[in-house]
Amino acid sequence: MITLKFNLAEQCVSALCRIQKPPRIYLEKSSHDLLYYTNKTCPGDRNDNLWVTYNDYQPPKTQIEWEQTCFLDKCYYGYYEWPKIIKYPMNKRERHTKETMPEHVAILYNQFMNKNFITKLIQYMVLENEESETSFNTHRFRMFKGLFRNFGLDLIDHFMEQLNILIHEKTKEKYEGCHRVAAVIVAGMIRGSKHWTLQMLDELWQKIIPFLNEVCANLSPETLSYWGACFKFAMEDLDPRRMYRLIEFIRTLINNKTTVNTFLETSRWFLVLKLTIFEWRIPALWCTINEYAKEMLDHPYKAVREYIANVLSVSLSFDIKLPHGQSTRHPDANLFIDAIRERLHQAIEIYEKKPLANISGEKIEIDQEARKALNFMETVIRFHTHIFMWCLKPMKSAIVRLFPYLCELESIVPSENLTISRMHVAMTYLHTPILESLIEQLEHVCTSSKWHTRQVAMEFIQYMVFCNLFNARSYKKQLRELVFKCLFDEQFEVRSVASITLSGFYQCGYIQ
Repeated sequence: MITLKFNLAEQCVSALCRIQKPPRIYLEKSSHDLLYYTNKTCPGDRNDNLWVTYNDYQPPKTQIEWEQTCFLDKCYYGYYEWPKIIKYPMNKRERHTKETMPEHVAILYNQFMNKNFITKLIQYMVLENEESETSFNTHRFRMFKGLFRNFGLDLIDHFMEQLNILIHEKTKEKYEGCHRVAAVIVAGMIRGSKHWTLQMLDELWQKIIPFLNEVCANLSPETLSYWGACFKFAMEDLDPRRMYRLIEFIRTLINNKTTVNTFLETSRWFLVLKLTIFEWRIPALWCTINEYAKEMLDHPYKAVREYIANVLSVSLSFDIKLPHGQSTRHPDANLFIDAIRERLHQAIEIYEKKPLANISGEKIEIDQEARKALNFMETVIRFHTHIFMWCLKPMKSAIVRLFPYLCELESIVPSENLTISRMHVAMTYLHTPILESLIEQLEHVCTSSKWHTRQVAMEFIQYMVFCNLFNARSYKKQLRELVFKCLFDEQFEVRSVASITLSGFYQCGYIQ
């Protein structure tokens, strides 16, 4: 009952802050001002939408520059086309001062300026969290966002003092709850500072950056999800140029060479993934992330490699070429996958030449070069799977060129992940050029000297045809000859799969 009343009180404070928030000043920008040199727009990267990205962004040095900057917080602006009139809030807001503050606003202000009240409030939040809370409290986040938006820097000193106490809590029972509350407060601070002046923001971030550095250096499995949510809610629906300080902080996590343990390494990449909230508007940063992460594909720790595979697939997910559109600023998926294919070919050769383990007497020696090659192969499989999860247009021509190696890996690292990665290709809608190239690759794979490779190629054909039944009809003669050829294969396992594939073709009417 007490918890319910407390939650209702938080929501009431949040609502009051929303009612009392100072009005915004709106400006308008005409699309004619952006498209003065052309009347045509196409989806994707264009000269007229470069200014809304983070590329080459120079932070304003004066308050006037800051106020005059046009920030567009929604990601959809400018990608396809521009509205006729863009209405956006000026980066300036009237603020209540202590002297001119209305009485109904002063009630909240005076209460949250009371250090004793803040201390007891946060202590209760921690205790209340222990009993009922298990996730990031969005209602509480909105309350703090409203408080910092309305009252600005006046509240910061008291709350920063409490935040430092929270993250240094050593009591096991309170540790998780303290970090949960701290993450909510920091997210509210950052989000509430959206329309602060440049001087106020500089003062805020001078205090937050050292605090976040300490947090990220001492993350734990119990607290990671809360700080991930903190970053997410702090940046959600905001122009990346407005959040350049937090983006630059995340960039330092990428470049951090000091790894205390595997968990902290994976934690950093977990936080880097929160940048996906900015989508296509941080292309230069995606290029930086891609360049750094691709050198870690053979990292010795599996947990890190899994994150690297995920991060790389995200960095390539914005390389989308829509009709009459272009993608010129993001990492090129085809170039990247082709480079991976070359490295994968070398890794397979190394692994086949050098045994992973050499047993001499009672000693078992692990060949480090073979170990790195195996790590690389496993990461590529993960990456290939993730790219189909993240990319809006995953079927690239380079994926087809990579496919034979995914079949060849069956004799080296057979696994469920490898099977799934091939099935993602089969279950995708394949356009004619891609389908033709894939069938050529399948014909080549079926001539491989490794029977495992030929077997999985036959299994793949089943799924590819059944998932592309109508657009694959014009290739039924080629595929039938390929299956018939495998019916006479020297390996029983290949013949068995070929017979099942052929019967499936007859049953679904693909061939008569």
